Amino acid sequence: MTDNITPYNPDKLRSYFKILNKFMILMWKLGLADWINLWPSVFGQFVVITHIGRKTGFKRLTPVNYAQIDGEIYVTAGFGAVSDWYKNILNNPNIEIWLTEGRWEGIAEDVSDHPNRLVYLREVLIGSGFASYVAGINPKKISDEELSQFSKEYKLVRLHRTAERTGRDGPGELAWIWPLITVILLFWKGRKRKSK
Repeated sequence: MTDNITPYNPDKLRSYFKILNKFMILMWKLGLADWINLWPSVFGQFVVITHIGRKTGFKRLTPVNYAQIDGEIYVTAGFGAVSDWYKNILNNPNIEIWLTEGRWEGIAEDVSDHPNRLVYLREVLIGSGFASYVAGINPKKISDEELSQFSKEYKLVRLHRTAERTGRDGPGELAWIWPLITVILLFWKGRKRKSK
């Protein structure tokens, strides 16, 4: 092992990320995606992929780190082919893409055999902020040989936007909560002042 790679427990890490993902989805729905992406070099930059469960047929939401290269969005399944979202997009590549600047219909395509795989993967890992370091990778210092060895199981996926989306059930769908909370707090504060 080099100083660029440290061992980690993938099962434990995967369970932590599942918990973190639920929090991330809630933040997106509350209209706070800009806050999540506020400091990408530390916290990472995120896109949410809406995909269809291959067993249930239900809509699933998964936040993933990304890099935008030549207008295309690249993400990685860092836990490899066992990632549920990855299995789902292989089964049905029609997805919805949530970025902070909007929402699109799209197609997901596994490009793990792309000739520029390591270049694109490195950019995604840099866009992952702290997550790369937690997984044991310093994406700015690791050599191509080490990155190739370490990421053998990683799947590289291109998200191609096909049409802009609008309407309900997208990012910020729960943003109405903030004005409601404000009204309730103002009402509560006003009643408290009257009771003094």
